[in-house]
Amino acid sequence: MANRVRQNEVHVYLTDDEKRILDTKFTQSGMKSRSAFLRHQILYGYVYDADYSDLHEYNMELSKIGVNINQIAKRINQTGSIYQEDLLEIKNRLDEIWHTQKSMLSKQPYIKQ
Repeated sequence: MANRVRQNEVHVYLTDDEKRILDTKFTQSGMKSRSAFLRHQILYGYVYDADYSDLHEYNMELSKIGVNINQIAKRINQTGSIYQEDLLEIKNRLDEIWHTQKSMLSKQPYIKQ
């Protein structure tokens, strides 16, 4: 096989799950050959590691704020009265949401390539 363009053979061991994922992605690609698919992934595919810890923290804060607003709404529905301090609390919580959202949007994502 001296005329072969690709002369370097590579062996890879995969778990059952990794093999299933490879087979699924290969099938979805519509390519005719698994070797061509793998070469394409090596040459043009991306490997990235995304850190979602800030997004998780953001979601936790939004959840806390939402619970506080729901408690105020429940109190308003029970008493039939809206108190000035309740309105101020809602305004403060909305300001927190805005501040948190501005903070999240100002962060640049880091993607390893």
